[in-house]
Amino acid sequence: MNKKLIGFMLILTLPLVAVAEVNPPPQPPDSHKRVEHLTKELGLSSDQQVKVEAIFNTQREKMKAAHEEAQTALKAVFTPEQLTKFEAIQDKHKAMRRERMSTKTAK
Repeated sequence: MNKKLIGFMLILTLPLVAVAEVNPPPQPPDSHKRVEHLTKELGLSSDQQVKVEAIFNTQREKMKAAHEEAQTALKAVFTPEQLTKFEAIQDKHKAMRRERMSTKTAK
């Protein structure tokens, strides 16, 4: 009876696994891929491509700086215990992102 139940449960979960593999979570494209896409869709000239990629790179750097500033401000507010928990949460999220990226590149 248990073997039949386990087999039945496996059969029911296989379609879910297939769907999860077919539809991975979307990742933000890097600036070069975004420029390629815009070049294809809008017919950007070489000069425009260079300028658009520079804009995307500048924006990414600004976002990175804003993120670091927010992290520094948060750490100044937290107690030592809260900071330890916060850093553990961040480490967990980094590991999850690495896992997603490694499964994406393995395909």
